Amino acid sequence: MSTFAPTTVAFATLGCKTNQFESAAMREQLEIAGYRVVPFAQGADLVVVNTCTVTAATDAQSRNLVRRARRLNPACRVVVTGCYAQIDPQALADLPGVSLVIGNEEKRGLLGHLQDSAENRIAVADIRTETTAHIPVLASHTERSRAFVQVQNGCDAFCSYCIIPHARGPSRSAPPAQVVAQLQQLVAQHVPEIVLTGIHVGNYGLDLQPRSSLLEMLQRIEWETSVHRLRLGSIEPTEIDDALIGHLGASKVICPHLHIPLQAGDDAVLKRMRRPYGREDFRDLVGRIVTAVPDAAIGLDVIVGFPGETEDEFENTVRLIEELPVTHLHVFPFSKRPGTAAATMPGHLPGDVKKARAERLRLLGENKLAEFAARFVGRELEVAVEGGGKGGQLKGLTRNYLEVRFAGGPELVGRCAMVRVVAVEGSFLIGELAG
Repeated sequence: MSTFAPTTVAFATLGCKTNQFESAAMREQLEIAGYRVVPFAQGADLVVVNTCTVTAATDAQSRNLVRRARRLNPACRVVVTGCYAQIDPQALADLPGVSLVIGNEEKRGLLGHLQDSAENRIAVADIRTETTAHIPVLASHTERSRAFVQVQNGCDAFCSYCIIPHARGPSRSAPPAQVVAQLQQLVAQHVPEIVLTGIHVGNYGLDLQPRSSLLEMLQRIEWETSVHRLRLGSIEPTEIDDALIGHLGASKVICPHLHIPLQAGDDAVLKRMRRPYGREDFRDLVGRIVTAVPDAAIGLDVIVGFPGETEDEFENTVRLIEELPVTHLHVFPFSKRPGTAAATMPGHLPGDVKKARAERLRLLGENKLAEFAARFVGRELEVAVEGGGKGGQLKGLTRNYLEVRFAGGPELVGRCAMVRVVAVEGSFLIGELAG
């Protein structure tokens, strides 16, 4: 067995909030063992790259991070993990400087793998056989104004374009008591906002015995903790029912903000994507949400340039989004993922077509966000203060996911402050501390 004495370590994380949470768990694991965490740019002795594989672009970013780590410190030891590592570990192990590749489940045993890496250059188990959510409980949080709590892992949906079920395995939920205990711990640390995250959060509890649900988990959190602000991660449209909408409308704790994957606004494209709803179903859902929660921020994921997407089908998506009272758009050009059904479909579109369609939707998203933000000018909003820049400027997030910038002292960082909005500037609000 080889050993590796504690030294400096840096983390580079791509992708979703679940990956961010898991990087925090690995960081805590190594800090307890005596490692000193330093910024990536400092050139640490050990670098952990936590990868994403949603698109070919994120694969390329992961490889570039490995190369950059070696440029910063040619003697560094590079460990690669995450979804790209789970799907194609050999491709990463072949990169110069990579000493260890571990899968998503192996993250929780990172320290042991570091100590035994000579015999285990690749340690990636078949995640599809996992039946239990091995989600760590963190002792602390690294964000200034919010903390992530992972409540679920994996996905059973197998949409035709998505590789994530292969990278994350089946849907598995954390025990409710563990979730509540983690929130109670964070509340005791005076964290202003807690974000519930997972790969398929709306599936929470369906695999537990006795069977539970996301709504039951939210109710238990509000009954058993004194959390100040609770934000939900991405939720599938078919998992937002009237009971959940009603609870969101009545809750004083849950932030009025939903991120809902639309993916396309044309029924034929949705069918090819294996999405179990139609455009009118989605329109009805958004209408019910804004009726119950008038100031709700609603973000959408949209994929453009799906195989076979015609101009008319794309225009259907544009028109639907134009007509909906949504506030944030996350637009992705379709990326061919080997191993998915969409990869072998006919009608793959040229890159310039996908790029043009993405730019058009992103501009629409900017206009939607500006229109939403403008309605809050003159109002006082609660802001979870994240930090600041030069000249005493602070920034933070409102409950409905708007960024606010205002003048204030460093004592406000990591706390909530009431701010009066005086203007909109680009994608954010300008405010002043309320008297």
